[in-house]
Amino acid sequence: MFVLTELNSLAERASASSKQRLGVCDLSKYFGNFAANKNISVSIDRGEIHALLGENGAGKSTLVKIIYGILKPDYGTMVLDGLAYLPVNPSHARSHGVGMVFQHFAVFDSMTVLENIALGLDGRMPDQALGLEIIYLCERYRLQVELGRRVSDLSAGERQRVEIIRVLMQDPSLLILDEPTSVLTPQEREELFGTLRRLSDEGRSIIYISHKLDEVRVLCDRATLLRGGSVIDVVDPRQESTKSLGEKMIGGRFSETKRNKIPEESTSPRLSIRAGEIVPKTDQALILREVYVSVAAGSILGVAGVSGNGQETLFDVLSGELRLVNPESMLLDGQPIGDLEVEARRDLGLLSAPEGRLGHACVPELTLWENVILTARNTRGILKSKYLVNTAQAKDFAAEIIRTFDVRTSSVNAKASSLSGGNLQKFLIGREILGNPKVFVVSNPTWGVDAKAQQFVHGQLIKLAESGASVILISQDIDELLAITDRICALCHGQLSRTHATAQMTPEHLGALMLGQEVSG
Repeated sequence: MFVLTELNSLAERASASSKQRLGVCDLSKYFGNFAANKNISVSIDRGEIHALLGENGAGKSTLVKIIYGILKPDYGTMVLDGLAYLPVNPSHARSHGVGMVFQHFAVFDSMTVLENIALGLDGRMPDQALGLEIIYLCERYRLQVELGRRVSDLSAGERQRVEIIRVLMQDPSLLILDEPTSVLTPQEREELFGTLRRLSDEGRSIIYISHKLDEVRVLCDRATLLRGGSVIDVVDPRQESTKSLGEKMIGGRFSETKRNKIPEESTSPRLSIRAGEIVPKTDQALILREVYVSVAAGSILGVAGVSGNGQETLFDVLSGELRLVNPESMLLDGQPIGDLEVEARRDLGLLSAPEGRLGHACVPELTLWENVILTARNTRGILKSKYLVNTAQAKDFAAEIIRTFDVRTSSVNAKASSLSGGNLQKFLIGREILGNPKVFVVSNPTWGVDAKAQQFVHGQLIKLAESGASVILISQDIDELLAITDRICALCHGQLSRTHATAQMTPEHLGALMLGQEVSG
């Protein structure tokens, strides 16, 4: 059992003036026989920005959930500001000065900024007094936000500021950030870094979880590397290269994937879409205006954009989930397909993989072999007839995906929900690529997966293009887009920019495109 006594922790009696903010000693957490955390010891200093690095499943999320009171450990001790610390829930953690900003923002779109912030403050009303306090805090940390605006009208960076302001209003001494830059432009990222450095200068401590190793090297004072639920090293990231950090993290060779051969631009596109206005399926998504997209065989086209700017609608249109009235609005090898549904487009070679892995791309409670039936039933001989499934063929295909794409799982009979994010993504990408698509549309293929899985997915998309297929990559990740695409355009408020050669783009230029500012070139 988890116990905290003076006998088992001398650190518990440490002076409050010690430089240590948080001490974690021999912490373990088991789920059945699986050790998510195994004898983890971490020390976070006052005023330190401390990175937690590791692959998916390394134990990062479990550790911070324990620190924030979401989970309870089985063994080990924790000390916060020299006193024994064991939060029973997040509210208890917040009362001890621990705050957390999650990767997926917990804000209400229909409410104003002020109302959202008030929700996170027990007993506070969204009145003028609270508004003045927030304005003072925003000036102190140079956080720009309009209290009267509805959250639905905010960019991802502005939404994140709302989350940070709400946490800072609780006056935390320790702030946990989970993948904070995954949806930010370079400009918004630099603004965030400035805020974090100001918090650090005040003596507040920050635990920073990220897969972006370049950012960790620039921002963080120390980094604890986890692998298999255990601490394997503690390093100064400023003394490491991205390559050395990556290799320590994954325990093997690490190299960034780059597109080597850029194809010549073709005058006859494999796929093209031209539409004046596209109304989405739901009121929450944006209307697309003046959409023109064209991609040649053997080419990778990147569509950049901060979440909520029309990417969901564009994916629906390309995949066939949202059909166009005019068939001629969309052409595949010159054939009108604008009014065709998903199944008909798949039969013609247009395959797709949505952003939502669980629920959209697969059924979590079905096995892996059952999930291949969802999209490959017509292309792999899985259907014996309209109503009969060739089970052996489906299992063989699932096994081929697992083998070819190095999916770590027990068998084809494992449920989709049992796989880690990275392994499930490799399985789903593999399911479509092994369908030999002429055109492959994929949305945020490396969202929330670790560096090793990112490398693998990027390599497979490049191989697919080199085999002659067309790839449309819809992504929020600037590094991903610049690394593997040939040409890039961006969506902002439902408006698609013109297309630019990736070789002529910089992160700053692409960030400007994502904010609706056209660049030359």
